Amino acid sequence: MMNLTNLSIKECHEGLKNKKFSSKELTSAYLEKIKKSDLNSFLSVREDLAIFQAEKSDEKIARGEQISLLEGISCAIKDAILVEGEKCTAASKILENYIAPYDATVIKKLKEQGAVILGKTNTDEFTMGASTENSAFGVVKNPHDKTRVAGGSSGGSAAAVAADEACYSLGSDTGGSIRQPASFCGVVGLCPTYGAVSRYGLIAHASSFDQIGPFAKNVEDIEVVFNAIKGKDPLDATSVESEISNFKFQISNLRIGVPKEYFAKGLEPKVEKIIREAIKKAEEAGAKIVEISLPSTQYALACYYILVPSEASANLARFDGIKYGLSSPAENLLDVYLKSRGQGLGAEPKRRIMIGTYCLSSGYYDAYYKKAQEARNLIRQDFSNAFEKCDLIFCPVSPFPAFKIGEKTDDPLSMYLADIYTVAVKLAGLPGLSLPAGKIGNLPVGLQIIGNHFQENKILSIALEMENMLQ
Repeated sequence: MMNLTNLSIKECHEGLKNKKFSSKELTSAYLEKIKKSDLNSFLSVREDLAIFQAEKSDEKIARGEQISLLEGISCAIKDAILVEGEKCTAASKILENYIAPYDATVIKKLKEQGAVILGKTNTDEFTMGASTENSAFGVVKNPHDKTRVAGGSSGGSAAAVAADEACYSLGSDTGGSIRQPASFCGVVGLCPTYGAVSRYGLIAHASSFDQIGPFAKNVEDIEVVFNAIKGKDPLDATSVESEISNFKFQISNLRIGVPKEYFAKGLEPKVEKIIREAIKKAEEAGAKIVEISLPSTQYALACYYILVPSEASANLARFDGIKYGLSSPAENLLDVYLKSRGQGLGAEPKRRIMIGTYCLSSGYYDAYYKKAQEARNLIRQDFSNAFEKCDLIFCPVSPFPAFKIGEKTDDPLSMYLADIYTVAVKLAGLPGLSLPAGKIGNLPVGLQIIGNHFQENKILSIALEMENMLQ
């Protein structure tokens, strides 16, 4: 009996097309897996709906209709992306019973392709965190070692794919929330260029950073999902129709940049060894390795943790007990706000709202927010200069593999350091991919491949070659 849950998208597609198994059988196999799981990767599963979607795909196949690559294949969606008629909690008590009134654009696109949506995955509350320990509904366990975190904020989406609870999944990346959990869980995760995928229907964390992207078992699958969800959307003014060509790049004639600032103190020696070995393999395959410098890297974290909380404090103002979610009755309007937000929001959103409100307040705006925007321009310029010398950048995703659950919860600053290699990419709005590069014991380590704006095809071509070399 073949194990349906460990097939890739292409293998599922071939199996469905050649009637080796039905979409209903495939979906049921995933649902069984989720039922037995103790990872806490899903916050809600709609069995009846998933089976209904699968049956519709089976009817299509039975009629001999042409089917898309995603038709009848099961996926999981981060619980910050709206799916019409389903709960969308953003893993927060304040939205515990909120039902999405419409589909996010990416969901509309997946539904048009006939995708089967299994359910919504766990995340850090309002996508704020690097470990999914900030979820109001419990932490996600790492499938490789259940005493460790799956990463965050898209920990549920990464763990679901790693544990074969979904064929692929969608997450969102504000500062590293796709690439870091992909690295921790040993799957492939792509954070597209800012604007390559519509954000319409994603609960906003920081609007100039947020980007939806896919998790999958291999690079080929990532490409399929990315092609299905990308493109301009009239409902998201920041989205663009990018000219992402299908030209296939080859590693043998590429220049790979290695930022010297990313191999400094703080990087775990075993992680460094795995990344250096991957770079060496690229060199052996004919790539030219160029040392590059990103001098403004030192400002990236400080800059990120001023701009993101500032945007978050504005975005989260709408959760005030009036229109959405939890509303605590009180004597007067101010108390409704205070009680609803006090009871409904967890520690991390509160922390970020306070930092952000402070940074935007009169007298501090110039000292913090304006300065951070200036630093953001320097970081953009760094990358721009770097891409004159190289075609792609190779570096670690995280300075360490998955850490123990509870290890960093008392010290938000050490948690913020988990984002050290991922936030600069977001400040510059660039695409980045996490590719499994090796393991320390049983803990996966990801290689980060960064490209220039809208060069996803270059990243994916090279990631595909690297994937074969690293196996």
